[in-house]
Amino acid sequence: MRPRVLKLGTRRSALARAQSAAIARQLEQLHAGLKVELIGIETRGDRIQDRPLSSVDGKEFFTAEIDQALLDGAVDFTVHSYKDLSLERTARLRLAAVPAREQPNDIVIFARDVPERLAAGFQLTLGTSSPRRMCFVPDLLQRLLPRPAAAAGPAALRLVDLRGNVDSRLRRLHEPRGSARQLDAIVLAFAGLARLWADDSGRALLEQLFSPLPRMVLPLSGCPAAPAQGALAIECRADDAVTGELLAAIDHAPSRRAVGIERALLAERGGGCHQRFGATQIEVPDLGALLYLREADGGPQLRWTPPAPLAAATGPVRAWDGSRAERAVVEPIEAGIGLCQRHLPASQALFITHGRALPQQAAALINAAAHLWVPGLSTWQGLAERGLWVEGCAEGLGFAQLEPLLQQPLLQLPALSQWTVLTHEQAASGWNARYVIATYRMPAALELDAADAPAQASHLYWYSSAQFERWRGSVAGLAQHACGPGKTYQHLRRAGVQNLQMFPSAVQWRSWLGL
Repeated sequence: MRPRVLKLGTRRSALARAQSAAIARQLEQLHAGLKVELIGIETRGDRIQDRPLSSVDGKEFFTAEIDQALLDGAVDFTVHSYKDLSLERTARLRLAAVPAREQPNDIVIFARDVPERLAAGFQLTLGTSSPRRMCFVPDLLQRLLPRPAAAAGPAALRLVDLRGNVDSRLRRLHEPRGSARQLDAIVLAFAGLARLWADDSGRALLEQLFSPLPRMVLPLSGCPAAPAQGALAIECRADDAVTGELLAAIDHAPSRRAVGIERALLAERGGGCHQRFGATQIEVPDLGALLYLREADGGPQLRWTPPAPLAAATGPVRAWDGSRAERAVVEPIEAGIGLCQRHLPASQALFITHGRALPQQAAALINAAAHLWVPGLSTWQGLAERGLWVEGCAEGLGFAQLEPLLQQPLLQLPALSQWTVLTHEQAASGWNARYVIATYRMPAALELDAADAPAQASHLYWYSSAQFERWRGSVAGLAQHACGPGKTYQHLRRAGVQNLQMFPSAVQWRSWLGL
């Protein structure tokens, strides 16, 4: 029997062909006897390279010609970067599938000599054509880029408009100093680079243009992505039920649900690529859905939908917030500091659980080529103020939530078992890493003001496992316990705490209690 052939319409850029080819392979593997043929189509957006699309009248810059080919029957289905689709789609087309979403974050890639230029106090030139990125990224980078000890303030940034395909943008980082085309940094979607890396020809391109360069994966909590960024939209004709059924096999309900929410918020704001608005929803096991939002004229917001509605707090509330009560002066562990001196110069990847886990005298020992990752923005900013380059963070959601990103082939990081972890003594167990170094411990005794004492509290929020261990014996048996996701939650569960609720952070816990 002759194989059935479906024609897939796609843009001709390297990225578009890479992501379309991946969908073609996935469908061929799922449906025996199916062959998918890629048909390249040039779009208006591909032709306009001399100005930002936000300044050009019209819409559907990357889809109109492809849509027409589909409606005319020249192709059977199409693959789009979902964020490129306008909010008004013709009823003659069907959204047949939204495959599992790739990592939605933005990533900033820097010229090779940027760390040295930062240390020397030079201004950096940042290229992007996105109004959203122009609005959000400079403020974030000024807090997260390493700050030399002698610097009077954050790095100075100059924004320039940048258009073109991924490879042409990356080449701007390799231009010689003094060239009019040379840039210090560009902002791209992590998802696009990851899909290029998964394609043989795309990976060959990125090994040359991306691999040698410093990078930072921007946190969604500070820089929410464009609605639907990282997701693909697979469309066919509405009256083509057979093709629609074949495509439905790769639909991923959580991804479809998340981008639907994000695009609905975009519609409330009028839609369009000119919007300085970010919205990204992720789902965290046992925690629920987290929707990160940011408007041009405001700071980041977080909307949390727990897996099940939370019951209202009952009885008189006597709250104890460990995120505010922690005032301990830590005790350094000399043996751990000695291990840092021995291992940090050779470590290729480090996870630093808190700024105080990195001894002051050990910071200078870190291998210049090492990859540094941290739990959240506060630790990242603290290390940046000490002059250290951090590549990304766990958004305060725990290391397990970060692992899929760290395992992305694009980042070319060592296996997690080869990492070095710097932490405190009470949290050193349970890490699957080459070296787990406890550099400090909490003091055995701690004087607290009466207002800070947890003994009489009805509701407690634990900031760390060490804090819980210090005070667990004095807590009332019927108290309601809470903490953030990650190793603190795992520790409390192992300790047998039953009346325990996970929250994204103490902010949401206080809101639940009406504080």
